[in-house]
Amino acid sequence: MRLVSIFSTLVLAAAGVCAQQGPDVRNLTLQESLALSIQQNLDLQIERLNPQLSLYDLSEAYGQYDPSFSWSGQRQHNEAGSRLLGGGFELPGEVQDSDSFRSSLGGLTPWGMTYSLQGGVSDTYGNSFNLATNGNVLENPFESSAGSVSIELRQPLLKNFWIDQTRLSIRVAKNRIKWSEQGLRQRLMTVITSTEQTYYNLIAARELVKAQETAVELASRLLEENRKRVEVGALAPLDEKQAEAQTASSKADLIEAEYLVSLQEHQLKSLISSEYSEWAKKTLVPAETLAAPQKLLNRQDSWSQGLSLRPELIQAKLDAERAGLQVKYARNQLLPQVDVFGSYGYNGSGIEFSDALGDVTSRDRPFHSFGGQIVMPLVNTSARNRFRSSQTQEQQAILALKRMEQQIMVQIDDDLARVESGYQRVQATRAAREYAEAALLAEQKKLESGKSTSFQVLQLQRDLTTARGSEIRALADYNRALAQLSLSEGTTLQRHNVDVDFR
Repeated sequence: MRLVSIFSTLVLAAAGVCAQQGPDVRNLTLQESLALSIQQNLDLQIERLNPQLSLYDLSEAYGQYDPSFSWSGQRQHNEAGSRLLGGGFELPGEVQDSDSFRSSLGGLTPWGMTYSLQGGVSDTYGNSFNLATNGNVLENPFESSAGSVSIELRQPLLKNFWIDQTRLSIRVAKNRIKWSEQGLRQRLMTVITSTEQTYYNLIAARELVKAQETAVELASRLLEENRKRVEVGALAPLDEKQAEAQTASSKADLIEAEYLVSLQEHQLKSLISSEYSEWAKKTLVPAETLAAPQKLLNRQDSWSQGLSLRPELIQAKLDAERAGLQVKYARNQLLPQVDVFGSYGYNGSGIEFSDALGDVTSRDRPFHSFGGQIVMPLVNTSARNRFRSSQTQEQQAILALKRMEQQIMVQIDDDLARVESGYQRVQATRAAREYAEAALLAEQKKLESGKSTSFQVLQLQRDLTTARGSEIRALADYNRALAQLSLSEGTTLQRHNVDVDFR
């Protein structure tokens, strides 16, 4: 059985998986989330079985070389009709019984030769009746046995010599094992990337909740201050209503942000668990924060990695290789069938079984034969068109490979641009958030000294909340872009120290 082992430092890090805070709270680091997805993700568990299924297909193909054994035994009884002689005298007919046994062992060799080992023995006995000269009926009992053992071989010299249907099936099955292994790598990379990106989304969603909570707090504080000023006549009632509206709007935004957190939790739970019901009531709390480490980008290095590591590109190369095997087989089928064959064995005969077997074992009565056969189709339409079709399919596979290479390069270029743009966006939104904080602080001081209005403070509070949300989204987008770039380069497993071993 072919075993698939996925070893990772992530799994070791999650040996005592995930610290808990309370019965319904689960703190998760990114590494722990990835380790859980590697161990528990259902899509990945399904994909893990494909290499094993491909191995069964290979074993089935090799089964064509299994020898087959047969044995048969038979008893036969024959009675000849009586004969009517002159004078109305009836002569009894002959009575004959025979017992026969045969066995054979045959099969196919990896070089295309068929073989058959055969052996058999038969014993015939009975009575015949003759009329003697004195008119009496004479009973003549008889018994004889015969046996033989032989080997027959047939070897193709042109068609089916270098490759035949069995060898084609074996080579294709080996090709498909490698293909399924790359499919598992691709699925593993996809699951890891989805888990990583969802983890960042959950961090961002919870940070947006914090930003909205701050917005609610600021709006509520301003509302309380405005109410006090309205009560003493220092502020118009309209300012109080504006603050109430802002507070209500901030609470509505907070409810929406909390809803988005639950959606991201559901998504992450589905990625890291095989039993969703066990996680349904738990609250997932990311143990990390969003950061923006700058990544040095090099297009040529990224292209080189993508064109050598991407599993789907390796699969496309394997598809082209399989198409080449089909061409090789179809070309061989154009050749005429030229076979040589021969047989060799020993005969035996006697009165009883033992006599025939004794002759065979003494090898005193050998026999042999040899010859050749040529079968040449006069038109061979089917084989020629199968060959042309296989050549066209190979050409398609090669073009599909080239198209995929081009798509990967374009995809990497897009991701490089997204990473570069994301990093610049993080810097810009961070600066915008800092300016919004400074502006709000200055405006609040002006309001306290009576040099500003509540409306202006509310507007700057909204601006700050918007700026904080933009910065959080930019950070999440940048980290997701880094994960997507690794997937496009085919370096996801190396980036997270995950090794897949096929044995």
